[in-house]
Amino acid sequence: MPRARTGIAGLDEILGGGIPANHLYLIDGAPGSGKTTLALQFLLEGVGLGERGLYVTLSESRDELVEVARSHGWSLDGIDVFEIASLGLSAADEGYTMFHPSEVELQETVDVILKTIEEHEPQRVVFDSLSEMRLLAREPLRFRRQILALKQFFSGRSCTVLLLDDKTGPERDLQLHSLAHGVIALDHVALDYGSERRRLLVTKIRGAQFRGGFHDFRIATGGLQVYPRIRHDGPRDDLVDRTISSGSDTLDELLGGGITCGTSMLITGAAGTGKSVLMTQFARAELADARRVLLYLFDERLSTFRLRNDALEMEIDAATDKGNLIIRQVEPTDLSPGEFASQVVSAVENDGVSLVIIDSINGYLQSMPEERLLPIQIHELLSYLSNNGVSCIMTLVQHGIFGNPVDEALDVSYLADTVVLMRYFEVHGSVRQSISVVKKRSGDHERTIRECRVGIGGLRVGEPLRDFQGVLTGVPSYTGPKQPLMRDNADKPSSIKT
Repeated sequence: MPRARTGIAGLDEILGGGIPANHLYLIDGAPGSGKTTLALQFLLEGVGLGERGLYVTLSESRDELVEVARSHGWSLDGIDVFEIASLGLSAADEGYTMFHPSEVELQETVDVILKTIEEHEPQRVVFDSLSEMRLLAREPLRFRRQILALKQFFSGRSCTVLLLDDKTGPERDLQLHSLAHGVIALDHVALDYGSERRRLLVTKIRGAQFRGGFHDFRIATGGLQVYPRIRHDGPRDDLVDRTISSGSDTLDELLGGGITCGTSMLITGAAGTGKSVLMTQFARAELADARRVLLYLFDERLSTFRLRNDALEMEIDAATDKGNLIIRQVEPTDLSPGEFASQVVSAVENDGVSLVIIDSINGYLQSMPEERLLPIQIHELLSYLSNNGVSCIMTLVQHGIFGNPVDEALDVSYLADTVVLMRYFEVHGSVRQSISVVKKRSGDHERTIRECRVGIGGLRVGEPLRDFQGVLTGVPSYTGPKQPLMRDNADKPSSIKT
């Protein structure tokens, strides 16, 4: 069937190419949700295709519409704007005897609108908004009859119509929903802290498939930016099996060779155990293989990230300058989950990234309107990355300095293919760090616990701590006869009494 593109790329993707042409649609949303902006984009898209557009405004003036368009850098040239308020209809006179003035005023208003449409013969029409017609009708039955008459008037005409409604009618009044060929609802969600969230829901489109569920969107300069939910496509058939190395032989031994391409890895542990250093080490190894990496910093400032890498001689500036390393510092309260997922999808499909790093899941949680949705969002993202052969590394900060068990709302370890646990442990008054792999779905891995230390070049991994019991508890006991710990420097070994 012929489609009428809306001019909003994300919405057209949700609708499968646009709304079926030559039908009447309802755009439902509270004041300020973006209805007028969507309608103008719809008409401007028609102008770009050589179609004539008509904007029938029952409340706003032409000057107000011009202001809205100018704020987005648009011009209304090519769009006819018809103002009902400027006509001064005779129904303002109370001298009617057989009919109530509102009945006459409503009929006169509709007659003028239909006459204008017949004169201009537009291919796209917008009515903004139906709340004024509802007030003129006064009764739900008269209002429904008038909308039905509009639908019949446009039937058989080559014209696609958008009716804007601001939800001022009676609660749960679905008359318009039943009459319209399709319904698109715009929602505005106010959070306890941070910027608001906007989301879109396609309720129905008769005779056409669409991507259901809520989709985040943003009103930005240039119009609505809609972020469709991630598609559930099957795995690509052109993927090549390979392993991502960490650049450290001992760490690769612990991981059973490295990270299998297309899988996800969760690095969890207390603050300061070396999670960010480890993820950077994998990123540098992937960059050294002439591949592209996308890194999201939710917790750490970009300046701090660069300072640490410089101190550890883990140079990343060259890769950043070439565009092989894409670093995005995120303010969690300003980024919706849908926008984040859309950015990742765009980087995979347009920039060809092979590794996505999220540092950390704790920061990502702050962008979620409800904590219970976090595992669902991450599951969709990981499935998409896996189907496209893209690896993902996530970090998760456990509670407390010694890494108490993570909150259930944050526990995503069951979604990851590989889980690396990093812990502090105490030995005779000194604080040490350990690393272990507790899960790997894509192959075998070493079951030992090894000591590790952050140093020049990244994370140094020592020999297995076979002579200790209770390392994961934080206070182990030593049972061996020989020196088991890593050296403090190249010459002096660590001392421990046996």
